[in-house]
Amino acid sequence: MSTATMPISERPPATARRHVLSILDLSPAEVSYVCHRAIDIKRAPRDLATLRGRTVGVHFRKTSTRTRVGFTVGAGRLGAIVITLGPADLQTNTGESLQDTARVLAGYLDVLVMRTNESVQEMQIFAGYPGMSVINALSADEHPTQALTDLTTMLEHFGRLEGLSVLYCGEGNKTAAALALALSRISGTRFTLATPHGYGLTPHTLATARSLAAIHGAEIEETHDLRGVVAPVDVVYTSRWQEMGVEKADRGWKQAFAPFRVTQALMDRVSGQRTVFMHDLPAVRGEDVDDAVLDGPRSLAWMQAQHKMFSAMAVMEWCDRGVMGEH
Repeated sequence: MSTATMPISERPPATARRHVLSILDLSPAEVSYVCHRAIDIKRAPRDLATLRGRTVGVHFRKTSTRTRVGFTVGAGRLGAIVITLGPADLQTNTGESLQDTARVLAGYLDVLVMRTNESVQEMQIFAGYPGMSVINALSADEHPTQALTDLTTMLEHFGRLEGLSVLYCGEGNKTAAALALALSRISGTRFTLATPHGYGLTPHTLATARSLAAIHGAEIEETHDLRGVVAPVDVVYTSRWQEMGVEKADRGWKQAFAPFRVTQALMDRVSGQRTVFMHDLPAVRGEDVDDAVLDGPRSLAWMQAQHKMFSAMAVMEWCDRGVMGEH
């Protein structure tokens, strides 16, 4: 196996830069630090300059609103020089190898933010070259920066992450995978994923999350029937059923998903006094969530979207500076 394709933890010290290709690349303490730091950045009286003199590349081959804008604006607000790269901008389109492209970019950039919607192995190639940190802004495996955004939102609202109960309705997609892996390492949390049959987490992700939960005193549950969900929960979360707008192979998939729409009736049934609604957006109103919920008083979806920028700022700073503070 070449150095470029080695897992992060197995690479030699010469390539030791902080990367976030998976939420598991951060220890539980580091996850907590990044979330607290994001809140600190949000509350700072003026923009910080912790990335002044640094160069951040934002390379997105797939559509994005919140993540792309959050990283681009956030890097600028931290004082970085920002270059944005679209799907047709690199010479990989004309035959240059990923390895050669990565080697060149590592000579220019301090941080590279990537969205591919493909295997994380490609990002590992870029992360294998010294001098450049790589951040996964969505791959085929998970969406780790979304999980950091979600945890930041929960932390700010509840004042803690330990002991929270999260009900996730819909598909076991990349957002769900990252959130399950994140919550599985936080003591006392309960993550319940309610999905149609055949649309849950991958067996590997579910097994990994359950194994981690057993170590850290958390609970990970997958169910296909919302009627059995233990109430109350602290957070009701859903995501767009057609991830990246891609149609599903089963023509009857919408009928299978319909019972998992987040309605006001569902919110009323599972809510306690401080229960909130969260959505990673974009939402399809009347499909994955009703207007009354998305726009209702319990919804944190719009604050959650704003936190995408602050958590992006925190994770870029963490990758580049390599300094973990005290919280």
